[in-house]
Amino acid sequence: MVHVAGCSGHNGIPPTTISFAMYLPSLLVFLHIAAAIVWIGGMAIMHFAVRPAVAQLEPPKRLPLMHAILARFFTMVSIAVPVLLISGIWLMSLMMGSGGRPPVSIHVMAGVGILMMAIYGHIRFALFPRLRRGVTAQDWASAAAALGGIRKLVAINLGLGTLTVAIALLGRALF
Repeated sequence: MVHVAGCSGHNGIPPTTISFAMYLPSLLVFLHIAAAIVWIGGMAIMHFAVRPAVAQLEPPKRLPLMHAILARFFTMVSIAVPVLLISGIWLMSLMMGSGGRPPVSIHVMAGVGILMMAIYGHIRFALFPRLRRGVTAQDWASAAAALGGIRKLVAINLGLGTLTVAIALLGRALF
């Protein structure tokens, strides 16, 4: 419980006390949305701005640059994904704990989100190391093949992320 400054009540008991639990759902929703913005927005920037801008570069310049950009982006996504997962599970548990049942749209959103996380795991732990090895060895053909695989899966995840946002915003009306 937190005392609200400037409030004085009967016998020194504050008339207004604020419980952290009151703000927990709002904090979790904020963290969930902020993490989704980082991930989905980052994929959109990578796919529609960065990739086309560097496409004109020759492989010895383009591939190390894309590796460096993706390394930084994947660091951010590696934080966003657990935040999304933990906040989503926590929000669902709060719904169920208060006697409610999450609507079908929440379950669909969670399922699509888990699929996206699995795709990201493949990108991060299978394709990205191939890109790194190709760049390090200056094997531009293998690095380009790995980057091409990353591009395709990022495009799929971007579509799934957009679908997830649509479900989140329109879910109750759709399901």
